[in-house]
Amino acid sequence: MIRDGLWGLLVEFEDPRRLVAACARVRDAGYRRWDAHTPFPIHGMDEAMGLRGTRLPWIILGGGVTGLGAALLMIWWMNAVDYPFVIAGKPLFGLPAAVPVAFELTVLLSAFAAFFGMWLSNGLPRLHHPLFGSERFRRATSDRFFIVIEAADPQFDRARTRTLLESLGGTVVEEVTDEAED
Repeated sequence: MIRDGLWGLLVEFEDPRRLVAACARVRDAGYRRWDAHTPFPIHGMDEAMGLRGTRLPWIILGGGVTGLGAALLMIWWMNAVDYPFVIAGKPLFGLPAAVPVAFELTVLLSAFAAFFGMWLSNGLPRLHHPLFGSERFRRATSDRFFIVIEAADPQFDRARTRTLLESLGGTVVEEVTDEAED
């Protein structure tokens, strides 16, 4: 959501310690639609941002259990129901013979669940992001640290949010607009 053409406010930091402290203050201020961008992982950032665990492991578990169940059901159906063929008194369904196929289908569906679950949970594919229009933000992959608060946040007020970001100790606060939406 864009308010008056504004997508969000971006603040730049030169020091990762200041960024972590600033993230804690933004979290404590009650903002929900915001993010921090860094060129490398920073210890303690998840706690400072108040991030919870992801649902992705449960999605992957669901894919794996589905693969295991589908493989065992498929092998049982093919060998015991669809085309029963008794050879030397062996059982129509034997678990040891089903292990390789069941393992492979479990891994395959877990991988698909991880891949597509990650895409869906991250809102992908997204070919354009408003932050890409910021010249300053290009340094996020080399030597600068950023916090961005989206205008879609329920707590967002242009003046109050700008005042908060300026008080965090960053170097510059920049307004980010979405040219693709204009």
